[in-house]
Amino acid sequence: MKRVLVTGGAGFVGRHAIPALAARGFEIHAAGRTEPEGAHAFHAADLLDPDQRRAAVQRAGASHLLHLAWVTTPGRYWQAPDNLDWTAASLDLVRAFRETGGRRAVVAGTCAEYDWTTIARLGEATAAGTGHLPESAPCNPATLYGAAKDGLHRILAPYAASAGLSLAWGRLFYLYGPGETPGRLVGDAARALLAGQRLATSEGRQRRDFLHIADAGAAFSALLDAPVEGAVNIGSGTAVSVRSILEEIGARTGRPDLIDFGARPLGPAEPACIEADIRRLADEVGFCPRYDLKRGLAETVASWRAALSNGASGP
Repeated sequence: MKRVLVTGGAGFVGRHAIPALAARGFEIHAAGRTEPEGAHAFHAADLLDPDQRRAAVQRAGASHLLHLAWVTTPGRYWQAPDNLDWTAASLDLVRAFRETGGRRAVVAGTCAEYDWTTIARLGEATAAGTGHLPESAPCNPATLYGAAKDGLHRILAPYAASAGLSLAWGRLFYLYGPGETPGRLVGDAARALLAGQRLATSEGRQRRDFLHIADAGAAFSALLDAPVEGAVNIGSGTAVSVRSILEEIGARTGRPDLIDFGARPLGPAEPACIEADIRRLADEVGFCPRYDLKRGLAETVASWRAALSNGASGP
């Protein structure tokens, strides 16, 4: 049986990656502060502590590594100094994994690694039907988060090549789905409208590539189980306007009247379109998303409706 060490297994993506890995026959060892559901073994560790981190890697003795853990607090992670801590910890994690016999690693990256000015130009082309962001697009991050991920990838790639480690880098685009923490577009909108609260937003003309969280977890498991190396975009491959997403949520909640389009300005640095080219994911990894946006939004709104009717703070 293939044994995988998963970090961030209790997180938004990890909760869906674990059952997908189990379905592929992996024996799942999780490391971190919180034990996730579905893992065969759990190694409690503060992954920012060098001794605890290396001890967890040693105990797991895994052949595969799926590294998802990072600072992800909405609104904070873009410029959080913690990004520096996670960069250093991730470098040591991958090194320790390789030195204990690990053979295949997949690390979570982000579309924020790409050059926003290039994205803006490609967004104009995308509006006419072309211009997906390929993995070969220039990386010139506009945030500390994007820079930390990009820097980590730039160091790990030559290390992996010299150390004989098979390494893939999954660049995540925008995510949504049940279990979102506050601060994310879809969950915040569903929760506000179901509670009868007004939702102030931009005009919503910007287009973004949103992927259902279950598809994101499944995509990472497929990537880990494939021989593909290098950067691989993990998105839906189709950008839609934020306005259309909020209109769909308004229809699903029965409260489209509560959406105040144009009440908030859109930042001047926001690209018109961010859309993934997922040909590597589809053709080389062999993965295609199962959720279309309507189905995914319907499921997400339903999960929030059930949670709020039960007096819970989230699904």
